[in-house]
Amino acid sequence: MQKIKVVIVGYGNIGKGVYEAAQAAPDMEVIGVVLRDSQTAAEKGIPAGVTVAEHIAELDAIDVAFLCAPSRSVPSMAEELLARGVNTVDSYDIHEDIYDVQQKLSKVAKAGNAVAVMSAGWDPGTDSVMRCILEAAAPKGLTYTNFGPGMSMGHTVVVKGIKGVKNALSVTIPLGTGIHRRMVYVELNNAGEAAAVSQAIKNDPYFVNDETHIMFVDDVDALQDKGHGVNMVRKGVSGTTDNQLFEFNMRVNNPALTAQIMVSAGRASTRQAAGCYTMIEIPPVDFLPGGRERNIRRLV
Repeated sequence: MQKIKVVIVGYGNIGKGVYEAAQAAPDMEVIGVVLRDSQTAAEKGIPAGVTVAEHIAELDAIDVAFLCAPSRSVPSMAEELLARGVNTVDSYDIHEDIYDVQQKLSKVAKAGNAVAVMSAGWDPGTDSVMRCILEAAAPKGLTYTNFGPGMSMGHTVVVKGIKGVKNALSVTIPLGTGIHRRMVYVELNNAGEAAAVSQAIKNDPYFVNDETHIMFVDDVDALQDKGHGVNMVRKGVSGTTDNQLFEFNMRVNNPALTAQIMVSAGRASTRQAAGCYTMIEIPPVDFLPGGRERNIRRLV
């Protein structure tokens, strides 16, 4: 079996999870990690023997690059790599911008004869696929996706990036019918910055539409728990039959699941024509290792 040669761009919680999932995959080989400062490799816990580069141009023969970076920096990173002919996978989670970003990346990907799989996490990502399937089962009706309780990585990263914040944790609390409360725990560099930090959080697009409570604490690490979950409910109509009710639940380690889905999407990227895809556009069988015949016989 010819292995897919992959690199990991960034090495936080997701990057570490991608490394572990790719190492466990039967059809992948990690050929390097890209960090802005390669001197930080040891403190980030990158295993000895893994090649660390400060730019992807320092690495050769790359099939797929996993972009383990904050969503707001993903589009520009993906454009550069796709133009070089390298497939990219990300977990971009700004829902309202996904289609516009996809259209832009698709043009770059086609010009570079490469493939991008974007928003390949669990929401957006596998939850998007589940919503699609449930709507196919009951075309008329309502679907509610309730997250948590648990740590939201995207929201946490946003708060950590605000000036004056030393460390942060954003926890999502489901209130039902797709409505959520954000509980934000902030460790400050300077107590005098509390008012400005609070305003910046509440004004950010990640938080502006949700009930948000901000609490200042002495030690965010003492509160950390990477668990998360989702409860998805659809009640609708199949044909002309009412009262079709579907429910999907999961409780997960957030970064580990996101990383695993990204790795599976990396595999799928090697099986698509050039362009940019979301997960609902890719045949599910393409996410799995092994040939189609084996998986169809095994799963259908």
